[in-house]
Amino acid sequence: MSVDCVPLLIGGRFESSASERRGEVFNPSTGRVQATVPFCTDEEIEKAVRAAGDALPAWGDTPAVDRARVMFRFREKLQARSEELAALITREHGKTLAEARAEMQRGIEMVEFACGIPSLLMGQSLENLAPSVDCQTSRHPVGVCVGITPFNFPSMVPLWMFPIAITCGNTFILKPSEKVPLSAIKLGELLTEAGLPPGVFNIIHGDRQAVDALLAHPLVRAISFVGSTAVARHIYQTGTANGKRVQAAGGAKNHLIIMPDADLEQTIKALSLSAFGCAGERCMAGSIAVPIGRIADDLVDGLRRAGRTMKVGPTDGGADVDMGPLITAAHRDRVATYLDLAKSEGAEVALDGRSFELPREGFLLGPSVVDRVRPEMRLAREEIFGPILSVVRVGDLDEALAIGRQCEFGNGASIFTKSGWAARQFSRYFNAGMIGINVGVPAPMAWFPFTGWNKSFFGDLHMQGVEGVQFYTQQKLTLSRWFQSAADPHADPIWRSKTSGAS
Repeated sequence: MSVDCVPLLIGGRFESSASERRGEVFNPSTGRVQATVPFCTDEEIEKAVRAAGDALPAWGDTPAVDRARVMFRFREKLQARSEELAALITREHGKTLAEARAEMQRGIEMVEFACGIPSLLMGQSLENLAPSVDCQTSRHPVGVCVGITPFNFPSMVPLWMFPIAITCGNTFILKPSEKVPLSAIKLGELLTEAGLPPGVFNIIHGDRQAVDALLAHPLVRAISFVGSTAVARHIYQTGTANGKRVQAAGGAKNHLIIMPDADLEQTIKALSLSAFGCAGERCMAGSIAVPIGRIADDLVDGLRRAGRTMKVGPTDGGADVDMGPLITAAHRDRVATYLDLAKSEGAEVALDGRSFELPREGFLLGPSVVDRVRPEMRLAREEIFGPILSVVRVGDLDEALAIGRQCEFGNGASIFTKSGWAARQFSRYFNAGMIGINVGVPAPMAWFPFTGWNKSFFGDLHMQGVEGVQFYTQQKLTLSRWFQSAADPHADPIWRSKTSGAS
């Protein structure tokens, strides 16, 4: 692929950036640069926001069913081009083709949910709330919305955001990760082909400078973000200080609890997929296995064998591998430093991902298992975002729950057991927002909210589902009273006292 500069999408037109600041877009399987991405100028960001603002009145007045029809057409185009999009995700992110196909399916489900949003925009009504007074509520767009998305799901996470926002009547500006901008451009092309009016959806590129400009812009009303906890906190604090509605999903440290009665073979398969799927670069990856009692030795042995048999290699071109590269050489090297840290902190590296025979090209690292990690170690406290599974051994379920309460994150956690009582205790008391029972990755589908807790989420309304619709709309209440004649009493029937008749 030639090294081209990724375009912007502003006001319905793809255009080149005038910025001299640029980043490189790598193919993680080869380690080679496949494109450059501009870091937009302040003038270009202003132009995109103005385009979204100018498109807002007409789009907000477009009937909800007509907005949904655009999403129906967009969904059909996504389905028809899903293989092309999956291959593009693999080329710019490095995940396997099977993982990229699954990402596209999850994204398409979000568009399908958006197609049904008109039924969720209906308000409530009550006749005779007071004598001759009727009351109704209605939902309205919030305005210009911004999505700031991470590198690990180039299509799915943007599709968490803009289909709902747009169908609710808002206009949207997407700032994708500068590491994976190619999928975003393809989504913009398909939206344009689906008949979305100019300016309703825009794409800009950049780094923190672009983010801060969007956070401060007076026309931006709502911001959605997925990324690290440090950046999520910054976006939430800065955005809300500027009077904006913010939902900001941060990092995670997801626990996988294994009871002594668990089906060991099934559990090992689930843990391996959870920890090493997408090379561990996902906020719902299982990163801490917590075996209880006697099952620990057999679990670690099984995880070591499972990891050792995984096929790790480049994914570009649809190669038949179980795990692909990490996003950059720098990130791969950062993840690998935790294996040295494990030894210095007194843990045991049961499987070292650096020991795999891997091609020299690309950003590859094999799966790793680190045993006898203690809760106070950095491996147990910090988000690694790579294919390292730490094993923290405990004596009983209460101890496992206590370790969960110490964790500053709270995205997800799973338990593997045949005991209904243990599953219920875990589901009720573990300190996380998404719980799995014999499920390795307890991530919700489009119709349910992505309910991270603690420092895994900043805001009040989560992404996806009905909460997503609530985030991208604001309610208006209307009280109506119609007089039959001038002789009707003019006392306010809402505030009138029942006992005295006084107003």
